[in-house]
Amino acid sequence: MFIWFFLSILSGLFLSAQGLGTSCSTPLGSGTASSSDPFWMETIKHQGTAAFNANPTGYQVFRNVKNFGAKGDGVTDDTVAINNAITAGSRCGGGSCESSTVTPAIVYFPKGTYVVSAPIIAFYYTQLIGDAKSPPTLLATSSFNGIAVIDADPYIPGGNGAQFYINQNNFFRSVRNFVIDVRQVPAEKPQGTGLHWQVAQATSLMNIVVQMSTAANTAHQGIWMENGSGGFMGDLIFNGGKFGMWVGNQQFTVRNVTVNNAQIGIFSNWNWGWSFQSVTVNNCQVAFDLNTGGVTQATQTTGAVSIIDATINNTPIFVRTAQPSSGRLAGSIVINNAKLNNVPTAVGVVGGGTVLAGGTTTITSWGQGNVFKGTNPSAVFTQGSITAANKPSALLDSSGKIFGRTHPQYANFAVSQFVSVKDNGAKGDGKTDDTAAIKAIFLKFAGCKIIFFDAGTYVVTSTITIPAGTQIVGEAWSVIAGKGSAFQDQNNPQAVVKVGDTNSQGIMEITDMIFTTMGPAAGAIVLEWNVKQPSGQTGGAGMWDSHIRLGGAAGTNLETAQCPQSGSGGTANCFAAFLGLHLTASSTAYLEGTWVWLADHDLDGDGSSRVTIFSGRGILSESAGPVWMIGTGTLTAEHHVLYQYSLVNAKNHYMGLIQTETPYFQPNPAPPAPFTVNSAFHDPTFGTGFTSAWALQVQTSTDIIIFGAGLYSFFNNFDQTCLTPANCQAQILNIDSTSSITIYSLSTVATTFQLSINRNGIINQSGNVDGFASTVTAWSRT
Repeated sequence: MFIWFFLSILSGLFLSAQGLGTSCSTPLGSGTASSSDPFWMETIKHQGTAAFNANPTGYQVFRNVKNFGAKGDGVTDDTVAINNAITAGSRCGGGSCESSTVTPAIVYFPKGTYVVSAPIIAFYYTQLIGDAKSPPTLLATSSFNGIAVIDADPYIPGGNGAQFYINQNNFFRSVRNFVIDVRQVPAEKPQGTGLHWQVAQATSLMNIVVQMSTAANTAHQGIWMENGSGGFMGDLIFNGGKFGMWVGNQQFTVRNVTVNNAQIGIFSNWNWGWSFQSVTVNNCQVAFDLNTGGVTQATQTTGAVSIIDATINNTPIFVRTAQPSSGRLAGSIVINNAKLNNVPTAVGVVGGGTVLAGGTTTITSWGQGNVFKGTNPSAVFTQGSITAANKPSALLDSSGKIFGRTHPQYANFAVSQFVSVKDNGAKGDGKTDDTAAIKAIFLKFAGCKIIFFDAGTYVVTSTITIPAGTQIVGEAWSVIAGKGSAFQDQNNPQAVVKVGDTNSQGIMEITDMIFTTMGPAAGAIVLEWNVKQPSGQTGGAGMWDSHIRLGGAAGTNLETAQCPQSGSGGTANCFAAFLGLHLTASSTAYLEGTWVWLADHDLDGDGSSRVTIFSGRGILSESAGPVWMIGTGTLTAEHHVLYQYSLVNAKNHYMGLIQTETPYFQPNPAPPAPFTVNSAFHDPTFGTGFTSAWALQVQTSTDIIIFGAGLYSFFNNFDQTCLTPANCQAQILNIDSTSSITIYSLSTVATTFQLSINRNGIINQSGNVDGFASTVTAWSRT
């Protein structure tokens, strides 16, 4: 905290040299809230609206649970009042609504202790937010009855396993700033669970402590997650319990999690690939307990786990697998920079077998699984040291770990240090052109006020530039939407939002926002990221829990009514974007929990009908770095026509975990159609045999670290018979012959060649089957 206070002063001095908003006499500086002031979110004027709700002026986005009768006094049972706050306004839940973007909500908890006797049911598109200055406690009673204190996807009573939401589509939800205390629940009851977190993309947990029983017979769990397609979580502490985390989900990114005095720190039941960054485990019996051995879809267990910058103290076993590998791939493991203190077994097997001895030591780079090098198509099954990627100092913190930074919440800032865009002329009603108002707000307040985008949809018809030195906070994912002729020409693409002007430098913080278009928008570069972090301020230019969402939502003109799966909507009216996110050459970026999604189905309407819409490109990075893409799906780019990720002349990137999906409609049409190749954006070319988008292409790039990747191809022209022969796509990841890149824990689905060099397939998936996906434990140039 002190470091960031000091750096904020430096950044303020930097901004004063670069120029401030016209109303500014001094830079923003540090927070001025007194210790007795409530968190700013509690007292700021709330005038946010849901632009496309049937009753936008009457629908309430921000809800304080105390206004619904919750007491927070540590005595009164607040369960009903809290759930009333969540459900008010005909919101999406109960099992009759698969998804909706028109009923967003922030459910706010002032400081206090809220007694609950049954689950708090987190409806779709809900942010549960506690006071960040003094996080409230959710206290489960001794008679607590339910699956968990917070339930993100309830099972329907009598529903034969049916739930409120389809787990893989359970998007847009966040929980932050709570202490969850289940210690009054009898130790032997699994009802003592903090969160049932069965979620998908655009979801986050942050700044949460779960208190559990440390009794020998404890059945308590911090998180229970049995399915899903996530997601990001970070800055969590679990004290006690049988399991700190019990998890099963396709893919996830975890950063800065501590488990103290649990029996099992993290239990993994199944996955295709999870990445863990900066996990600390103290005084547990096993740090990571992995259910392994299943190598078919029917027997899926833990497919791939990658662990970087772990610290394990006074714990007998660091990593334990359920089955011995027996000399073959049956659950891939990567360990990089793990510091062990009094950990006798580094890697072991249930029943007592030791694969890697521990002690007090550091594991530099170790792997279990199929390891590849260069153009050699043959794997070497390895249980031992593997290539250690070069880590540029620009990517590291002062302790030598991959840098990470918590989602800014401005807990110490006063309400007077914020300015509302709606108080300054912007409407956010999804209809009014807010371009001039937003430009005027940045011109007036950038650098000396935190810009608060009240909930709403802000239509812009020409490029908006967010000046370097700006801090932006959304409310329940406020939306900026590009619309109109400026964004319709793919031969003359234009940015909807520029994050910093070209070659600009200064602090940039964007949280809880969505950037999108209202179609058609064939020429829209949704976000052009130009800003460079201030000198000496690592991670000073970043974006957290913010997303690029294209089509498939009310107001986008890119739903089933305009662009159904059949393709009858044509192409001209179904263009969503030219490019999702462009990191330009001089920029730096810290991106955490970002989803760059071209919709494959409609989130509104019935919540499931597919759409056929088109976005040319996902994420293009030409940045010389540093760039951190952490949880970006996790950092996810999906369904774009030419590629999901493209790195060209890029340097100093850490990417983990990244996740992609190929467009469901391909090869009808095959890329680049309905776009054309644009050499100014370093587009790949396509020809015979190349009928699907690249998940990742890398050209002339240096010091790129991929620490966990899930690259998936589920369809061929909306048909899934290609899944079993694993040939929905021929090639999915292409690297040129010169780039320096190291890849760990690469899992692909239904793609013949998992990795190609100069468009020549090298690694065939057939030798790396690891459940539903196929997994490469590590690939390096040499």
